[in-house]
Amino acid sequence: MSATMRLEARGVSKTFGSTVVLRDVDLDVAPGEIHALIGQNGSGKSTLVKILTGYHAPDDGATVAVDGQALSLPVRWGEASAAGVSVVHQDLGLLDHLTVSENIGVGGFVRHQLSRKIDWRAQHAIARRVLDRLDVPVDPGAPVGPLTAMRRAEVAIARALRDQRPGEGLVILDEATRSLPREELARFHTLLRKVVADGTAILMVSHNLTEVLRLADRVTVLRDGAVAAAGIPTAGLSEHDLARHMLGKTVEAVGRTRQPNAEPGGPAATVEGLSSDGVDDLSFTVGRGEIVGLTGLPGSGFEAVAHLVTGGRRARAGRLTTGAGSIDLARSDVATCLALGAALVPEKRILEGLAVELSIRDNIAVPSLRRRGRPWHVGRRWQDHEARSSIRRLDIRARSPHALVKELSGGNQQKVLFAKWLSVSPDLLVLHEPTQAVDVGARVDILRAVADTAARGVGVLLVSIEPSDLAEVCDRILVHGPGGLREIRTQDPDEVLQAIYSDHADQADHADHADHANHSDHSASALAAGGPTHE
Repeated sequence: MSATMRLEARGVSKTFGSTVVLRDVDLDVAPGEIHALIGQNGSGKSTLVKILTGYHAPDDGATVAVDGQALSLPVRWGEASAAGVSVVHQDLGLLDHLTVSENIGVGGFVRHQLSRKIDWRAQHAIARRVLDRLDVPVDPGAPVGPLTAMRRAEVAIARALRDQRPGEGLVILDEATRSLPREELARFHTLLRKVVADGTAILMVSHNLTEVLRLADRVTVLRDGAVAAAGIPTAGLSEHDLARHMLGKTVEAVGRTRQPNAEPGGPAATVEGLSSDGVDDLSFTVGRGEIVGLTGLPGSGFEAVAHLVTGGRRARAGRLTTGAGSIDLARSDVATCLALGAALVPEKRILEGLAVELSIRDNIAVPSLRRRGRPWHVGRRWQDHEARSSIRRLDIRARSPHALVKELSGGNQQKVLFAKWLSVSPDLLVLHEPTQAVDVGARVDILRAVADTAARGVGVLLVSIEPSDLAEVCDRILVHGPGGLREIRTQDPDEVLQAIYSDHADQADHADHADHANHSDHSASALAAGGPTHE
């Protein structure tokens, strides 16, 4: 590669104790390009980014340079920032109680030379300048809290560009698109293309292979801490090509025999008259051994069903019935739903699902402590057995059941969360976006575990916006739209997408026709009366 690379990292290795996490990694990012960095969970991506931003020190022998100028090692963040390096993290790092201008200034406020107080006039001018550069129509004085997901992402990008002149700098995006709704991704991609158009470079860490192929110019693949593919052009590549580089083998779809009937082994759970914000009078049944998908437009309300039927949120109305009994969902909680055999694997594994400071064993055992323990004694033998069995069954990569969850990769954390709720032997297992932000290998492992769970007679409700997940494992898919639930049976992700958007398009067309008819009636009446038509 040219000596004028925006970023050059050479011979980067990292060892923690006796574990080698990175081995002699090279990475080049050119000015004006979007360069993707991909790999399975645990491949070394996060460690490499942490070395580039000064969180970890590399082993001896590494070099890191920006625009040909070597950085001190370990990297000092102030020096890297002065060289034009900035980071947008997965959670965007915004403070809801501050304004747009204040968020853009965090970490680099302009101060008066003598008093050292923040120069708010200058700060607002900087915010306005960078927002104008990105064509982001938001008031710098507006609070960030109420902004849409897309606007928040734009503010985060604006902060990353705050100290950079057009044509300079490197922005590292660490899973920064994960929080964006699917319909906003195209707009965000356009924004990133605008950023690199004048020479700024982007290093994009992502699990989303579709996004990588759509957006990145080149891609570097890590596998087991080493470079498996170095800066290869994405043009002409397929997702299977990338997966093969990541895994060293071809990824096969999860194979399972679809159930021909709606309730193959009788009902595992029935939901009747479910109503809450965004959902109105929904009723459906999940059969034993059946996987039922539930999807719809993001923000349409279908996402809340996962919590409503498992007691995480109280419904306005509705009833859940399983073989263990029936409950009013307007008066339910997690404990009562668990007693009926309904368990939830939540979307936000860190906030809602796992105690990351505890071990794998302790996390898996938590839901069963009251049931299997005694007030004066909690046995360890059953906990060890459950943890080891889960590690073996789900292929959780960890040194032992006593490893802390915070030490695991995202994919392995997701497997622990799955194992935690499988351990209660539910009649109905509700999964909310179970493959979000996991690599292609972990995704296959999780979907196979879902299929195996159904094969043991458990009813599974898969609440997801991922068409490929739904098409790959579901017996039938319930699409939530303006008219309620519509059932489809397909193994084609494109048909799932079409079903999600067609109902809303039909409603929009109907509204347009109604508006046109009303307008025509108004015009005819006005003409008959000799008045204006306002056209």
